[in-house]
Amino acid sequence: MSGQSAARRTVLKGAALAGVAGLGAAACSTESKLGHAKNPTPTEPVTLGAADEIPVGGAKLYREQRLVVCRPAEGEYKAFSAQCTHAGCVLDKLEGTEGNCPCHGSRFDVTTGKALRGPATVPLPEVPVTAKGGKLIAGPEA
Repeated sequence: MSGQSAARRTVLKGAALAGVAGLGAAACSTESKLGHAKNPTPTEPVTLGAADEIPVGGAKLYREQRLVVCRPAEGEYKAFSAQCTHAGCVLDKLEGTEGNCPCHGSRFDVTTGKALRGPATVPLPEVPVTAKGGKLIAGPEA
């Protein structure tokens, strides 16, 4: 009887481990359009700071607000979610105009949002942004 119990326990442990492994694989799935990113874009306007902090041709990461803003030309700004489209991690740094995701190494062009290196394949969502009174405001109705 104890041999039968041991075999049953082994089967149950194997089933439990397979279930956990399946959840782990699902967590890193690239099938989802936005991975596990929850609310990757602001739902209300967010003031980011002085518009002139971003040089023409450059970009700035607003990690706390989960946004990245670039300035392609004088008076022109583009903003994107800084939340990786693979698993929802927030970009941790910019190298020029390339954003880095610290979780799995995805890289993004922060002037277009395009995924440059996976595992992310979906671009960063664009966010409306305007300069008003010398300040950048991002989000709906910006």
